[in-house]
Amino acid sequence: MTRSDKKLKELSVTLDKGNSDMKREAINALREEQPFEGVINVLAEHYNKSDDNDVRRTIENFMNDLKDPSVRPEVIDTIRKRWNDKTLSMLISSCWQSGLDYSEYSLDMAKAFMQSDYVTAIECLTVIEESAGSLDKDKKKEIIKLLQSGTFKAPAEKRELTLELISVLNM
Repeated sequence: MTRSDKKLKELSVTLDKGNSDMKREAINALREEQPFEGVINVLAEHYNKSDDNDVRRTIENFMNDLKDPSVRPEVIDTIRKRWNDKTLSMLISSCWQSGLDYSEYSLDMAKAFMQSDYVTAIECLTVIEESAGSLDKDKKKEIIKLLQSGTFKAPAEKRELTLELISVLNM
């Protein structure tokens, strides 16, 4: 992924000051370009503060359609930041909906699972479940240990989800 400060600045200005149509056009135009560093974070920031459902849906669709594996590190770095529940859920959902392999980031997904609300935890479970077959025993043990460390602190519904995820990793 390349760095393009000029493109990033133009996108940021459009998202901050453009009307709804201009924003959607700018986001959709990203599909025609090579991915550039910073775009995932800029889109997440706008999603996080926007109340325009059409623009948010356009961002969701863009994120779900990512197919270039070079974007995975930026997606994970963006997930690691503090977001509202809906933004975090959208970012994690995009991981499994994109069809990209996030198995090397399973520990990050487990950490997000532990810190998130129930809906987002389900998204994390889905990503980890899809990756479980690619994980070696040591990585699975590390994730299980992390999950077990927080099992009893979690609300009842999330404890059951945690036990389900541990079961998936033990297969």
